[in-house]
Amino acid sequence: MIGEIERKKGAAGRLRFGIQLAAALVQNANFKGFFTGRIYQGPVKNVCVPGLNCYSCPGAIGACPLGSLQNFLGSRTFKFPYYVLGLLLFFGALLGRAVCGFLCPFGFIQELIHRIPFPKKKLRTFKGDKQLRYLKYLILAVFVIILPLVLTATPAFCKYICPAGTLEGGIPIVLLHGNKLNMKIGALFDLKMAILIAVIVLCLIIYRPFCRYICPLGAVYGLTNRVSLYHLSIDSARCVGCGTCSNTCPMAADPLHSPDSPECIRCGKCAGVCPTGAIDLGFRAGKSETAARKQTD
Repeated sequence: MIGEIERKKGAAGRLRFGIQLAAALVQNANFKGFFTGRIYQGPVKNVCVPGLNCYSCPGAIGACPLGSLQNFLGSRTFKFPYYVLGLLLFFGALLGRAVCGFLCPFGFIQELIHRIPFPKKKLRTFKGDKQLRYLKYLILAVFVIILPLVLTATPAFCKYICPAGTLEGGIPIVLLHGNKLNMKIGALFDLKMAILIAVIVLCLIIYRPFCRYICPLGAVYGLTNRVSLYHLSIDSARCVGCGTCSNTCPMAADPLHSPDSPECIRCGKCAGVCPTGAIDLGFRAGKSETAARKQTD
């Protein structure tokens, strides 16, 4: 039984890794941009990708939904962002935070960094962890919505916080065109670099710290986990309540009692370790049996 569980866990992990790698490569398919530093400006750039992938990344062939939303809200001639909100609702209703778990390039980068050995024990959770998770909703409200509306033409989250933009766009452009941009590199870039370094260091200790505490896109998709077609189901007849799934979840969610938790990125690791095979991830029309049972208790 244990051998079978490990085999399925390994196969599921390799499949997910392959999807994450393919998604990152497809969304950054302008490979020559990494050598020239030129940002792709073709027609596909008008299309938003589902995950966090900076518009200014030399390899990016699509637009970041967060950046697009801020640009709409901060436009001098305000236009309601029907297109961006429609795409966010579509991706959310279809996949929920599985977008974060499978399709987000920056989420993938964080996971790769977390695999690097660290002298001290990696942390799943700690005192204050649950409270810090609300920070991403505050950042969504203030930096993605309010400030762009108040400060015209200022995509505040992209400008002041986003470490993905610094890693994917800022650093490559500075390295390739540093001499030309010398006068423009100052305190703001230093701030963004400090945020990026902090996130990278935290990644060594904590699984996906940016996703947990900062990412407003993750906050949006987390709110759709309860209604998304792709969700986690628990067979109450097979579940023995051992808690293995909850103790394994890298995001420190509780699949057993909160299968629709906004923190769940649908990575499938809980299903991979369930000794009775009671957990399933897939496209379902109904609610998980655990959730249905809780509503009738």
